[in-house]
Amino acid sequence: MESYKKLLLANKAFVEDKLNVRPDYFLRMADDQAPEFLWIGCSDSRVPAEEVTGTEPGELFVHRNIANQVIHTDFNMLSVLQYAVEVLHVKHIIVCGHYGCGGVKNAMSHRHLGLINKWLRNIKDVYRIHKHELDGLPDQDRRFRRLVELNVQEQVWKLAETSFVQHAWQTHQPLHLHGWVYELHTGYLKDLLMLEPGTPIDDIYQFEFDDVEGSK
Repeated sequence: MESYKKLLLANKAFVEDKLNVRPDYFLRMADDQAPEFLWIGCSDSRVPAEEVTGTEPGELFVHRNIANQVIHTDFNMLSVLQYAVEVLHVKHIIVCGHYGCGGVKNAMSHRHLGLINKWLRNIKDVYRIHKHELDGLPDQDRRFRRLVELNVQEQVWKLAETSFVQHAWQTHQPLHLHGWVYELHTGYLKDLLMLEPGTPIDDIYQFEFDDVEGSK
């Protein structure tokens, strides 16, 4: 059997399993969605968002890219973010990286990889910002794991620097930002940080909004 046909068969089994538990399972979700979470994760096939969090369809709004980046010129990511915050009114945004990330590993090297060099440049910037800490670690593996964590943290702060998140905070939308890392060897998620609504950010990144009285 060709490999892609296995996916179609698995889909039939998935449908039958859900309908056996609840006959209206799919009908309940067909009209609308109201997820509480936006997941910004890595494209790595070993980190499926719903599987590692035990969530059902409709609970996570998901965006994935190489090395879970929040890039302010990436209109794909920004469109997902705006829709999640302003239309779906999610309450939590999770940036989830993972140890063993190929994007982070290649960003630490000097390899020329073509177009992807432009994308990995953002991770190299994270290394430059934290160069003193990273270069002080005793071996390459420790530096690799720590850069995975630092990359996640930087992306969470980049979320806080967007106008969408700041406007939500200034209009008292209960939006929390989270940074997690997934451990491939154990399956566990590590909670690195959380930014609560209104967390102060550097003044240079602050926006003023005409529809928010006293905004900064």
